[in-house]
Amino acid sequence: MNKRERVIAAMNNQPVNRPPVGFWFHFSREQSLGEPCVQAHLDYYNNVDVDIAKLMCDGYFDYPNPVAKAAKEPKDWYAMKPLGADHPFIREQVERAKAVKAGLTSDCLVLYNVFAPFSTLRQGTSDGLIMSHLREDPDAILYALDVVAQDNALLTELLLTEAKIDGVYFCVQGGEKNRFTVEEYKKYIAPSDLKVLSRANQFSDLNVLHCCGWAGIPNNLEIWQDYPAKAINWACFIEDMDMREGKRFFGGKCVLGGFDNRRNSLLVSGEKEEIQAYARRLMAKAGRCGVMIGADCTLPGDIDIARIQWVVDAVKA
Repeated sequence: MNKRERVIAAMNNQPVNRPPVGFWFHFSREQSLGEPCVQAHLDYYNNVDVDIAKLMCDGYFDYPNPVAKAAKEPKDWYAMKPLGADHPFIREQVERAKAVKAGLTSDCLVLYNVFAPFSTLRQGTSDGLIMSHLREDPDAILYALDVVAQDNALLTELLLTEAKIDGVYFCVQGGEKNRFTVEEYKKYIAPSDLKVLSRANQFSDLNVLHCCGWAGIPNNLEIWQDYPAKAINWACFIEDMDMREGKRFFGGKCVLGGFDNRRNSLLVSGEKEEIQAYARRLMAKAGRCGVMIGADCTLPGDIDIARIQWVVDAVKA
């Protein structure tokens, strides 16, 4: 069973010889674009024995839509148009994915990080402005989110059909319990989420939903409970929901995670023996079917990648 076969089997809750492993992190500013970014991915994935190569969208967090940059009043959003397939924001990410995939020397399953439109829009302006305008004129922000969803859905389609990656790692944010009620999120944010995720599912059934705990605040996870993705990754330590509990919560779908990603966590600062013992306990508790070992989110960019190999070695033993 090669790496890609192992991940696909795990995603489908089928038997595997061992759980797949996948960890990732943001690269340095100097490695965020162009050839240095491609090489940084290859230096990592060609030298650490993980099963999943999740390609980062570093350098493309900032959504370069001119209306997003200039909007001051809710009515301004109605002038927004999609960037389109030829815009560097889309074209350069597709080319990055092609180049990394071509340079991989292992048979990893390849994913690419795509943000949900709500995150993309906030990164293109500010969280405070979007939340303020959403309160003033929800329809204006719904319009803007639909425009962003067109761009992110097109990016997703091209990554899958042109760059020929295996799936997307779809990152949803904004579900913090102090931001929206469940009903508000489903009304205002979920439609744009599902527009992108549905496009991904048209071209691949190997898509991972990442329920991001970036703010360190628990999310209303029930808003994403029924999202159509093959595997689910959430912040086990922020949500206080371990892998076994999460597998039940998400209806038996394949689950990814188990390690805390934060700087003071075991994986980042613990001893080799502690890390490997934890990996073995994680497998014993979560099981080996429909389980992939990873982290709550991205690891610190300066992590010693030998620590990741320690986890792989423990899982393979």
